[in-house]
Amino acid sequence: MTVKKKRGRPAGEKAQLGEERILSVAKSMMKKQGKIPSIRALASELDVDAMAIYYYFKNKDTLLEAITVSLIEDIYLPKTNENWKHELTQLATSYVQLLKSYPGLLTTLLSMESVSPAMVFIERFKSIIAPLSLSEAEERNAIDLLADYLHGFALALNCNPNTDKLDENMMTGPLSLYFRALMSGQ
Repeated sequence: MTVKKKRGRPAGEKAQLGEERILSVAKSMMKKQGKIPSIRALASELDVDAMAIYYYFKNKDTLLEAITVSLIEDIYLPKTNENWKHELTQLATSYVQLLKSYPGLLTTLLSMESVSPAMVFIERFKSIIAPLSLSEAEERNAIDLLADYLHGFALALNCNPNTDKLDENMMTGPLSLYFRALMSGQ
């Protein structure tokens, strides 16, 4: 005879379940599995009924957005009034390292309807390049070009099992060229 898990919000000792714990376990599972865990797998890992997760997140898309935003918020937080090239290098490197650490994250980000995770990166990018006084169109082109480059580089890292030949240090030359292009209009 099997005992069914109780439905709904957990009681007693399991009351420790909350958004932070769910996100932490989901991120850990994603890092191991290379993809966003299913609600059932996440519930099993947390030792709760799947409905307990829905108490905190109304649907899978809400959970997905929360996981990805939580991950993206871990990237480099730029310091104001610092060397913009250094700050942008730090931001780009930390973003690629995140995408490398969570192989399924890039695919998830690119297939999501929500733009919340992208906005975290965009806001940090804009704060770094503000001293350059780019036009709105130049700023949009600059973020598009950098994001496409970083996504391509992260994809190459995730597809290449030999990390001796490809690592984040190889971004230095292309980023230097990118910086020169950003300054050319000044």
